Amino acid sequence: MPAAELTLAEMTQWGEALGARLEPPAVVTLEGDLGAGKTTLVQAIARGYGVRDAVTSPTFALVHEYHAPRSPVFHLDLYRLEGPHQLANIGWDDAISATAVVFIEWPERAGSELPPVTHSIKLSHVLGKPDLRRVSW
Repeated sequence: MPAAELTLAEMTQWGEALGARLEPPAVVTLEGDLGAGKTTLVQAIARGYGVRDAVTSPTFALVHEYHAPRSPVFHLDLYRLEGPHQLANIGWDDAISATAVVFIEWPERAGSELPPVTHSIKLSHVLGKPDLRRVSW
């Protein structure tokens, strides 16, 4: 699994390039501590994919849907779920069965319900370097 320590600008550029290459259906999982940059990276990837609306964190709504020229884009944040038994309450089946790009933050909360993943991204803080994030994919 490749990894790099990136500034916010570099992470944004990397995310936009990834978004430009995505083909639906695609499932992109993002793991990392609170504040590691998961939503920031989703914003960049979605922009590269063609989403023109403001992409915001779905922490409280749990699911946001956006439109892009090639397909719908779903952004799911599973942080507030206790486990896979709550997925039906958020429209999980509709999102993961669509010909779409699906971003899933906190994918471990989906357990065995997690679909095959196209890209798995892990973000972490870099000790002593608050302006950098370690990005593994």
